[in-house]
Amino acid sequence: MPRLSTRAWPVGELHNGSISLTRGIPMPDIQHAIQIVGKPEAICPLVATANGFGQWWATDITDSGRAVELGFFNRATIYRLRLVVDTPPVHVDWVCDTGDEWNGTHIVFRLESRASGTLLRFSHAGWRSETEYFTSCNTTWGELMYRLKSAAEGKPRGPLFLAGDLAY
Repeated sequence: MPRLSTRAWPVGELHNGSISLTRGIPMPDIQHAIQIVGKPEAICPLVATANGFGQWWATDITDSGRAVELGFFNRATIYRLRLVVDTPPVHVDWVCDTGDEWNGTHIVFRLESRASGTLLRFSHAGWRSETEYFTSCNTTWGELMYRLKSAAEGKPRGPLFLAGDLAY
């Protein structure tokens, strides 16, 4: 079971625990950590740009400056992400502006330099509740982390989401 913090975190503030608090209300977070052979400077563009997302996440991407739209299943689902924190090469934070359950959530990548490469800490934070879709997204993010790792290490498997289907 995720840990609950007793501190009432302000709206939009994220922390390293497994639960965010927005207006004092516990919010579930998806979290993953993966070791990548490579420097943060080489990995950061994969999580901070539309072109980077296209190497491991999705093929249907529209770039409009500090925002991207990702289309899934022939654009039956579209998520608009807006870049709110870009501190290369260590911290990237996207806020989702669309989607029933994604709206208002944050997709956060923290890159920590290590002797063996980079530890990427990922969170999809600020979900309103733990639904079946939340659980499904957790599983999907796990697969996406391995695709990101492969792309960063020069062994790309391509994006998981093709325009109208999944890559497997």
